[in-house]
Amino acid sequence: MADFDSAGNGPGEPPINLAESFAASGKFKQLFATGMALVEESAAYLDGPGREEARSLSRSASLLYGTESMRLTTRLMQLASWLLLQRAANDGEMTRDQILDEKRKIRLDALTTPDYTANWEELPGDFVELVERSLDLQNRVVRLDANIYGKAAPKKTDANPVDQQIDLISTALGVKKV
Repeated sequence: MADFDSAGNGPGEPPINLAESFAASGKFKQLFATGMALVEESAAYLDGPGREEARSLSRSASLLYGTESMRLTTRLMQLASWLLLQRAANDGEMTRDQILDEKRKIRLDALTTPDYTANWEELPGDFVELVERSLDLQNRVVRLDANIYGKAAPKKTDANPVDQQIDLISTALGVKKV
């Protein structure tokens, strides 16, 4: 009778990575569809109703809306890139080395969270809901990424809002922050 480890693996068998199993499952396809639908829904909102609703905001709320819109868009583009990369990995379209090389370009560790300031309650409800849903997706993807690729999930920090804005502007302009 063969010896089995606590995971039920026989001698010489590698342990089963549940995250990788999830990534190749129907549940991942559901996560992928949810993520891509959120990208499309957010783009449609920001280009249509969101633009109209933003016009009626106070000056400070309008500035917050613009900042959080950029964060939302950046967050969703990074998450969509990760989802597309993982789908390509699941479909066998790329080697593990290619995946890891492309994955380095995706910055899940640099994703920011909203700046819940005094004007947050003035933001349109539909916009706030999109932000919250994107944060839920971000948390799921970051945890899944950490489990698949073996890196610890980034720690939540209280970043300086000014530094975050400078980082966003530096990224948008393609210049290095000094």
